[in-house]
Amino acid sequence: MTTVPELGSIVRCRDREWVVLSSPEPEVVLLRPLAGSDQETCGVYLPLAQFGYDHCVPAVFPVPSPDDFGDAIGTTLLYDAARLLLREGAAPFRSLGKITVRPRSYQFVPLLMALRLEPIRMLIADDVGVGKTVEALLIARELIDRKEISRFCILCPPYLCDQWKKELSEKFHLNAVVIRAGTVGKLEREIPAGGTHSVFSYYPFVIASIDYV
Repeated sequence: MTTVPELGSIVRCRDREWVVLSSPEPEVVLLRPLAGSDQETCGVYLPLAQFGYDHCVPAVFPVPSPDDFGDAIGTTLLYDAARLLLREGAAPFRSLGKITVRPRSYQFVPLLMALRLEPIRMLIADDVGVGKTVEALLIARELIDRKEISRFCILCPPYLCDQWKKELSEKFHLNAVVIRAGTVGKLEREIPAGGTHSVFSYYPFVIASIDYV
């Protein structure tokens, strides 16, 4: 009988390392490439292993050899690159390594709910001061890092535009522009001449004042 790999473990199959995901079918294992994207996720039918197909075994990473010695700078660069590459493949959320805020446990709930929706339509309503801004931006940052979206527009009252811009920049490393009556002229002058872009199509991350829209 074929052993079912443990959820979250790293296995080797088809000459590649994979992360084991949750599967609704007991005889099918969902695998995501360790250094790949969600689009490369595939299913492996476990009974085929007895015929020599798609056999999943625990991944083994060899111990470094003295022959692998190199200079300190090159080794550090390779180490950092490997960590950055594997972080996105093995972690459940792609965005957590790119933000400077530590979300509270309850702030992950809207994110988990959003990732189950297609398309995503959600109303986040809670008391003042519990972190609704962080909850909303967690969803946006995660979708960007998963390559599911490449741009967004935030509509808010004019007195909150600068607050949203500051939160995006300081906590989520996203540089957005504020579109309101006092800034739209300068933003339009920065758009290359001769194109067909508007301020909403040229800038990927936009915070728009509702009184301007």
